[in-house]
Amino acid sequence: MSTNAHVRLSVIAVVVVGLFSAMFARLWYLQVLDSNSFIAAASANEIRFVHTEAPRGEIRDRRGRPLVVNKRVEAITVDLAVLAGHPDRNEVLGRLATLLEIGRPELDKRLADLRHSRFRPVPVAEAVPEHKVTYLAEHRTDFPGVQSAIIAQRSYPNGSIASHLLGYVLEISAEKLQERKAEGYRLGDAIGQSGIELVHERDLRGVAGVTKLQVDAKGRVLSTLDHQPPVAGHDVHLTIDLEVQRLAEESLLQGLEVARGLRDNEEGRPFVAPAGAVVVLDPSDGSVLAMASYPTYDPSEFVAGLPPERYRELVDDTKGAALTNRAIQSGYAPGSTFKLVTAAAATERGMVDPRTTITDRGSFTIPSCRGEQCTKRNAGGAAYGSVNLSRSLTVSSDVYFYDLGARFWLEKGVEDGMQDTAKAYGLGSRTGISLPSERPGLIPDPDLKKRRHAENPVAFPEGTWQTGDSVNMAIGQGDVLVTPLQLASTYATFGNGGSVFRPRVAARVVDRQGNTVREEPAAKVRTVEVSPAVDEAIRDGLRGVVADREGTARTAFAGYSAMSVAGKTGTAQVTSKQDSAIFAAFAPVNAPRYAIAVVMEESGFGGAVAAPVARRIFEGVGGQQPGSVFAGDGFD
Repeated sequence: MSTNAHVRLSVIAVVVVGLFSAMFARLWYLQVLDSNSFIAAASANEIRFVHTEAPRGEIRDRRGRPLVVNKRVEAITVDLAVLAGHPDRNEVLGRLATLLEIGRPELDKRLADLRHSRFRPVPVAEAVPEHKVTYLAEHRTDFPGVQSAIIAQRSYPNGSIASHLLGYVLEISAEKLQERKAEGYRLGDAIGQSGIELVHERDLRGVAGVTKLQVDAKGRVLSTLDHQPPVAGHDVHLTIDLEVQRLAEESLLQGLEVARGLRDNEEGRPFVAPAGAVVVLDPSDGSVLAMASYPTYDPSEFVAGLPPERYRELVDDTKGAALTNRAIQSGYAPGSTFKLVTAAAATERGMVDPRTTITDRGSFTIPSCRGEQCTKRNAGGAAYGSVNLSRSLTVSSDVYFYDLGARFWLEKGVEDGMQDTAKAYGLGSRTGISLPSERPGLIPDPDLKKRRHAENPVAFPEGTWQTGDSVNMAIGQGDVLVTPLQLASTYATFGNGGSVFRPRVAARVVDRQGNTVREEPAAKVRTVEVSPAVDEAIRDGLRGVVADREGTARTAFAGYSAMSVAGKTGTAQVTSKQDSAIFAAFAPVNAPRYAIAVVMEESGFGGAVAAPVARRIFEGVGGQQPGSVFAGDGFD
């Protein structure tokens, strides 16, 4: 063999040895040095975790009666693993679409929904009629991979009763998911959107179940390695009484219907009466017994997902804004119901005593004021003659309170008297009730007026507080705004002797075995001092509103024989709208168990329509058969 041939063989041998050396080195690296990463990757490919959402806890009233529960409904599911390689896949899905009465594109869309794990059957229809479930069972061979299953669905056994208070649930949004992913939320999970469902989300939600699966490289399930079943959420028991809630909602609806049948003499047309609210409190501890808002909505609409156009309709102000809880989210001028605050402020500062009288000639002229708007008159132009504190409340003498309002601004040392007393009763700030989006209301003062003018002189051309501002405020007009809850709380506070409670709607949280997890106790915020003489005079005046022959709610309570009532009518003027009808009261007079506020938008006089609504509620809670709401002839 030549020398060149030897050289060539040597080179080839070196190359071969080098290649084998590199190959063995690589194998040694993969098997020894980098084996852990490959083991981890292999494990990740072989193990999958499937999460099952837990049933939400229930919501019940103070007596344990169900308000929101979980209903077991039939669902149709499709196992994609079974259909993946099936030769008749398209025919099976076509038959299923026909059975469910949906288009094939819609069925495909549901099967591709990313909210569902590909390792468990995908639900494509819920609340399926029984005859379709039966047909599917009888033709099982025509539907491989298709099964029926029982799922839990939010249910409202009382329909729309207390819907604003209870709230509703929807699937978690992408934005909210990013915020709460660390809490274990996943795409497709339900989450509370409003009311108790939102506030008590952590109590109601429960703990998701987890199934650990072993799958092959193609994602087919080989075995179940572990399973932790879901743990249902806790139940929330409310202070609400279902029957009182039903009574309040029925009475409010009847009252609005009555108002629509009345004629607005100033405008020459019927009252619109589009909306309103009722709140019933227990004055002894601030518990909410009922909270009604109209228009209302059916929370079951949200169970299967609400179409965007329907949601827009529910929040549209021109269509009633049915999702708005007017009891806490709407502010109203309180009208003459505010006279309780004015009377308390004046007497506690020594401006008048219960025996002080003035002569009411039907009108009052604001001191140092010029122009037509400087003279103000009682409703209907009535003149009441000699009136003291009690009488002024019974007949609702605006003149008496106009005089007090002017004195508050003109006399030194009492300029902020009405504002301070209003705030002591809780007006002008949120009550702290555990419900979302509560409004604070508004108690105006000179600083607010000055600030508004500085910020927007076009909208608020006057920046200086005038005597007329205090005059208007004294009768609950001007810029004063209260929520129905605040108004009920104010009358509850006076009725119970001055204890301001934070209104509460949740009583306790319990687990599914009935064990108490957490109490939600009553919370006293502060005490408003009211002298015995003043208390007696104001209480007598409010009792006269419903019982005296000249009381502004006398016809609304004619023939009434349930518990004694102390109340005040109110008729509030609203720019570019008809007057609001208002009534606030507590009963029994000397040891109240109920405080009620009724507010009815564009409905006329409080004594004509709002007081009859309250009467019906008092009859019901007083153990009597409540009659129908009727129109009184009150003019305040």
